[in-house]
Amino acid sequence: MPEPISDAPTFRKQPVSFVRRSGRLTGSQQKAWDERRDAYLVDVPRHIAGTSVALDWTFDAPAVFGRTAPLVVEIGSGQGENVVAAAAAHPERDHLALEVYTPGLAQTVVRAGQQNDRAGLTNLRLLQVNAAELLATALPESSVEELWVFFPDPWHKSRHHKRRLITSEFAALAARVLRPGGRWRLATDWAEYAEQMLEVGEASPDFTNAHGPGAVAPRFEGRVLTAFERKGLDAGRTVTDLEYVRA
Repeated sequence: MPEPISDAPTFRKQPVSFVRRSGRLTGSQQKAWDERRDAYLVDVPRHIAGTSVALDWTFDAPAVFGRTAPLVVEIGSGQGENVVAAAAAHPERDHLALEVYTPGLAQTVVRAGQQNDRAGLTNLRLLQVNAAELLATALPESSVEELWVFFPDPWHKSRHHKRRLITSEFAALAARVLRPGGRWRLATDWAEYAEQMLEVGEASPDFTNAHGPGAVAPRFEGRVLTAFERKGLDAGRTVTDLEYVRA
C-alpha cells in the first residue's frame, strides 16, 4: 500500500455519510459472494481505512469493462435493485455500483446472476468504497454519463446533518466526474433533505436544473420501486426527484 501523501486531503478527518455495520450473509448471498464476486467486484487499493481509496489509483473503465461505453455510477446501490435492472435494460451502457455494506454487495451479485439466463451481466461492476473519495481522485474527470444518488441516509437529527452526503462540496465532486451535459439524478423521501438537495443543486455554478430553476423532477423512469422506497411510501412520506445537468 502506498505511503500517505502528507499534503493530500485525508477524508477520514471529515465525517462520512455512513456507519459501517456488520451483517451476516444469507446462504444464497454467501454462495454468490464466494463463487461470483470476482466477476463483479473491483479490487480497490486502500489508503487509510477499509473503504478508502489509494490516492494514486485510477478507475480505468475501458480496461475494466473491456470496451468504451457511457458510464452510469450509482452511489449507495443498496441491494442492487436499480443498478442491476438498469444494466440488464441498457447493455449499451456500463454501470458502476458504489456501496460500503457487504450484504448489499452480495445481494447485488445474486441479482446480477439471475439476469441474462443466469449468464450474468458483463456491463456491471461493484466497488466497496467511500464514494466521496472515489469521485475526488479515482474517477477521471468528465468520465461519467450519469450519477445517481437515490435515498441517501437522511441523518434526520440536527446534530447528524454534518454527515449528509449532499453538500456543496459533494456537488463539486459530482461536477468533476460528470461530462458536460451529463445528468446528476437524486431522490429522497425526507422533505427536509429534499430542500437541502434543492438548495445545493440550485447554488452550484456547475449545474443547471433540467426542469427549470427551483423545480423538482418527475419520477425517474429508470428507478425501480425498491422495498426501501415502498417502506417510506407506506409510512406516508413523499418522494422527491431532482435532475441536474452538468453545465
